[in-house]
Amino acid sequence: MSKVVTTYHQRVAQEKRALIMAAATALFLELGYDRTSLLRIAERSGVSKATLFKQFPTKAALFDAIVTESWSTADDQDPPPPGNLIEGLTTIGRRYADLLSRPRMTDLFRIVIAELPRFPELAQAQFSQGKMPYFESVRRYLSAEHTAGTARIDDVELAATQFLGMISNYIFWPSLLVPGWQVTTERVTQVVDEAAQTFAARYGMPGDPAID
Repeated sequence: MSKVVTTYHQRVAQEKRALIMAAATALFLELGYDRTSLLRIAERSGVSKATLFKQFPTKAALFDAIVTESWSTADDQDPPPPGNLIEGLTTIGRRYADLLSRPRMTDLFRIVIAELPRFPELAQAQFSQGKMPYFESVRRYLSAEHTAGTARIDDVELAATQFLGMISNYIFWPSLLVPGWQVTTERVTQVVDEAAQTFAARYGMPGDPAID
């Protein structure tokens, strides 16, 4: 019985956490980070102040949680195994495209950009807790391909930046600047496939049947 109660309480806590984070994101966009108080967030989310402070004692902690969740991949997927460069790149590329297509990701960047002059620490949180951990997972995958002999990558950091950039420069960044920018599912598939092929042509080892 206690296990059922514990599971129920955990589910309720997760639901309230989601409500708080959604309300905070919306208010940060509407009012700005500075003018958004924890009290206002509690009112918008429909939870008590005690519940909010228990989960997020400060506004900075709440923003950090939004960053971490925005960059988390669904079900904490493991990186693809090395051995087939194009297949692995395609898997990573599609996951990255899905990640960038989340509404909260666009909202997060808009908050950071708007508040950068007054709150540079928000950009630091976005970089250190969001972008870099994700980037590091891609870097490790490319290092594994290099070790496996499927690719020759002397500068893994540069290569990871190149691959992710080919995807984000078409799918994500225009959405921040161009009103109504939308990319169809078919176009996303094409962008990812072309990025994988281009990367493999540059870094893949000759004789790999997936490349030849």
